[in-house]
Formats: sequence, structure tokens, C-alpha cells
Amino acid sequence: MASGEEDGTAEDKEHNNKRKTKSAVATAWLTFYNITMTAGWLVLAMTMLRFYLQKGTHRGLYKSIARTLKFFQTFALVEVGHCAIGLVRTSVIVTGVQVCSRIFMVWFVTNSIRQIQNEESVVLFLVVWTVTEITRYSYYTFNLLKLLPYFVKWARYNFFIILYPLGVVGELFTIYAALPVVRRSGMYSMRLPNKYNVSFDYYYCLIIVMLSYIPLFPQLYFHMLRQRRRMLLGEVIVEKDD
Repeated sequence: MASGEEDGTAEDKEHNNKRKTKSAVATAWLTFYNITMTAGWLVLAMTMLRFYLQKGTHRGLYKSIARTLKFFQTFALVEVGHCAIGLVRTSVIVTGVQVCSRIFMVWFVTNSIRQIQNEESVVLFLVVWTVTEITRYSYYTFNLLKLLPYFVKWARYNFFIILYPLGVVGELFTIYAALPVVRRSGMYSMRLPNKYNVSFDYYYCLIIVMLSYIPLFPQLYFHMLRQRRRMLLGEVIVEKDD
């Protein structure tokens, strides 16, 4: 009997040690990831500021940061994986929508349609994204290190109130500016007849994307407002962590 209890205790200890090891590895990876992303968006911020100070105009700004922006924004797909395997307690759907919408804006709108890269709306959403991501990744980093300053926490759950709507405005106006170009060029479109017997019009796809902001924006915005009440005001809300 004693031998069985000892075996059970040993197995429990081994199981706990494995859990601690996995937790330590996960924390180390998440810390590294968030530090890297904070640094990446800080580089983007400094590059944009330096460009504007030197040139005195936003024209050509996107081109100067395009490679760095595409890398770090695309790398954010890792976050969907974090949610899927349970490294972070955030909805896979919410994270997927946010990350994929950003990637779509970068690769399939701004990067693909050069005629709109100097639009002021592009600068608007780039500035909003940069401030948002520096704040967000800084918050995650300090939180993982258990060294979270109150200002960083306050910024994380207050800046979005203004930045989120401004970012949406910038994205929508950018897509709107792209519509005439897409209609004239027929880019990414496939019209009948063709050997695949499939029809696709990118112009109408972009319109649908714009319309999708109507149901999606309020859901994501109010989700953040609920998180703000929970994190800053201490309200108990039955919902997964952000």
C-alpha cells in the first residue's frame, strides 16, 4: 500500500514538473515574441517620424516602411496559433478577424494598389496601428514579466477608445479610394467565360469588406469596452480574457 502511495506521489511530482516546464517555456516564448513585436513597431514609428521630419510630407511614407510593415504585420498570424493551442486565453475568432483584416489591408489593398499609397487615409491608419501595437505589445511584455506600470495598463485600456474608430475611418477611406482603380484595372478579378467556369469581381469584394465593418466594428469595440471595465474598474464580466 505504501509503495503504491509513493509511486502515485512520484507520478504527481513528475506531472507537476512537466507542467511547470511547459509553462516556463510558454512564458519565455510569449515574452520573446512580445518584446520582438514591440521593437518592430517602435522601429516603424521612428522610421515614419524620421521620414516626415526629413521630407516634410507624407508622400512616399508608405514605400519607406512597406517591407518592415509587411513582415511584422504578417508575423502577427502567430497570435492566432497562440489562441488555438491555448497559450493565451483569447478567442481564436476575435484574434483571427483582427489579424487577418490587417493583413488584408496591407497585402491586398495598400501594397497591391500603388496609386493609393500616398492617400492621407493610409497615414491615418498606419499611425493608429503603430501607437496601438506599441501600447498593446508593451502591455503584454510587462504583464508577463510581472512589472506592469499602471500607465501602460491605463494606456492599453484607454487609447483604443479614440484610436480604434480613427483606424477604422482610415481603413475604410483607403478601401474607398482603391475602388475606382480596381474597377478600371480589373485586378484580382475573374470573369466568365473561363476554363474554371468561375466568376469573381474584386471590386465588389472590396465593397463587401467595407460593409462587413458595420456588424464587426461594434462587436470588437464593445468587447474592448467590457475588458476596460473589468481591467480598470474591477467589474466582474463572464468572458474570456483579452
